[in-house]
Amino acid sequence: MRVMYEALMSASRAHAKWELEMSNNIIRSRKHLLILAVMLLPLIIPAIGQAADLPGFIGGKNAYGPSHFTPVMFYGSMVVGVCAGLITGCIGAGGGFIITPALMSLGVKGILAVGTDQFHIFAKAIMGTVIHKKLGNVNVALAVAFLVGSGVGVTAGGTLNRALFNANPVLSDFMISAVYVIMLGFLGVYSMHDFIKSRGSDKQGDVHGGPSGVTPLAQKLQSINLAPMITFDEDLTPGGRKISGWFVAFCGCVVGFAAAIMGVGGGFLTFPMFVYGLGVSSFTTVGTDILQIIFTAGYSSIAQYAIYGYIFYTLAMGMLVGSLLGIQIGAATTKVVPGIYIRGFYAIAIMAGFVNRLFALPEKMSSMGYISLSSSTGALLASIGTWIFFALVFIFAGWIILAFIKGIPTLRAESAAVNPEGGSH
Repeated sequence: MRVMYEALMSASRAHAKWELEMSNNIIRSRKHLLILAVMLLPLIIPAIGQAADLPGFIGGKNAYGPSHFTPVMFYGSMVVGVCAGLITGCIGAGGGFIITPALMSLGVKGILAVGTDQFHIFAKAIMGTVIHKKLGNVNVALAVAFLVGSGVGVTAGGTLNRALFNANPVLSDFMISAVYVIMLGFLGVYSMHDFIKSRGSDKQGDVHGGPSGVTPLAQKLQSINLAPMITFDEDLTPGGRKISGWFVAFCGCVVGFAAAIMGVGGGFLTFPMFVYGLGVSSFTTVGTDILQIIFTAGYSSIAQYAIYGYIFYTLAMGMLVGSLLGIQIGAATTKVVPGIYIRGFYAIAIMAGFVNRLFALPEKMSSMGYISLSSSTGALLASIGTWIFFALVFIFAGWIILAFIKGIPTLRAESAAVNPEGGSH
């Protein structure tokens, strides 16, 4: 279990580095900022609607809409994006785990939260991707085999999600919430344990990018000669290593399925599967992961959700803008705030997401007839979970932002020391 936690955290950190690099690529490029401005143009419509007292969404409540949209959802999505970005920038670990639970707490149906988060990831990827810098890290054969499996997994996950929603929307929400309860509960307990154990010491809890050698499982899989065999890491190992393409495709299938169900990029699974399971170097894994996120999130968000009406474009753009801001603030704050405190807040944020989804389950189980619970009690439990979640996340975000503001003089001094003549690079 401990190894699994370290693998997931290694993957989360690798994904966070990718997000930070994409964010910087967007912020520092006038062309990318122009593209972002064009993508944000439709958001002018809700603003005009507020001023002109138009319906909550175009067409009014009687027109087709997958769920009722309110201004609170949009502004909330920006806040959620900021908080997720702060986590990514501060801790160097992905903050995407809180996005789907947060959107569901704002009143967004589970399947819409998943589809919207997938589209937000895809939009960020196509705008800020730096894959041209990483192509040297990508093994084409590994990538092709992985993407074939990923396509199968995404199709299966998206189909299952839509089928559950069409059969019973409450069952769909219940399944998504249950998956997050298991995932966040596991990560939260270990994160909190790590924080408590490392208090009072100099340990910052950095998890390395993977094992220094090939794990026993990877050695076993690489010894199985099942065509087609793929050769990789030739630059790191004389003659390279070999793995069956079937194992790579299976990993892609699992990652694609999880991404389509949970609304994440899938990097949190790609990294441990490649490094610990298949014996692929971290160097090659990072490049392949960047490639798979673009295709997996793109195919999932468009082919499995968007064409069926399960994406809120405005919420996705709100999260994108919020996360770009949050990542920049979070990355700067790490220079003025001790890492141990940031790790503590991260553990609390993960546990808050766990409590949020856990408290939402009784109401959904009661609606499906699995348990006997009054509607008022179920709604009260769900509300308690929502308030706990947002209270803790807002405290975390507020603390980071205040630390950033207080640390501005320090950051300016550092910048002046690095560039004493005031020139730009």
